[in-house]
Amino acid sequence: MTDHSDAPLIDGDVEANLEKQQAADNESQRNKKVLARQVARYLIQNPTFFAENIELLETIQFPRESGKTVSLMTHQTNLLRERNIEMRQRLDQLLQNARHNDEMFSHSRRLVLDLLEARTVAEAGDALLKSFREDFGVEVTALTLFGPLPGSAGKLGQVRTSARANAEGSIGSILRNGRTVCGTLRPSENAYLFGKQADQVASAAVVPLADQLGILAVGSSDPNHYRSSLGTLFLSYIGEVLERLLPRLLEKS
Repeated sequence: MTDHSDAPLIDGDVEANLEKQQAADNESQRNKKVLARQVARYLIQNPTFFAENIELLETIQFPRESGKTVSLMTHQTNLLRERNIEMRQRLDQLLQNARHNDEMFSHSRRLVLDLLEARTVAEAGDALLKSFREDFGVEVTALTLFGPLPGSAGKLGQVRTSARANAEGSIGSILRNGRTVCGTLRPSENAYLFGKQADQVASAAVVPLADQLGILAVGSSDPNHYRSSLGTLFLSYIGEVLERLLPRLLEKS
């Protein structure tokens, strides 16, 4: 029996032909790339080429994801249609944002006027809680003033009162930060800020009022509603209004 263990797997002539074919294919690919660059350079240098040879545009084909090809005219029409849809969507979004901003301004204006018309801290608190609930859809709102308070502390209505020392023990980090805070609070912080409604709050926004006056807090049952990245301009603005209004009302009470 003849031993073929040392025989080559591919005939030498066949292997040589394969190498030549591979070299020819590589050379063809290089030539195509060079030609493509030359064509691109020519078209850049001659931008009116297709205007002068308009009939060529009808022969240009574009591949699509479906595997089919379409003409340049069809491709441009589809592209314009897609851009038109995108622009309409962006315009609709801008209009929605504008309507939302108008609504926010109207509600904010009415709230500030109601606060200015309040004759007592209780009336101011009622106006604040009602507006936040009905106009802004806030689930839980709590306004806490730090004692000792001037005048009568027994006429605060829905406004809560607390000793500053108790606040330091429960929400000291929030008070020391001095800025509006959004996110998920610790259970002890929720309990201090929202009292009996603390179990309803999964996320909150908290506004410390200046001069150790108190703190405004709003809460939601949605843990993602008051995220740390949420804008706080509106709440900070209402906090500034309360900082100017409440001391005068406290002195009158």
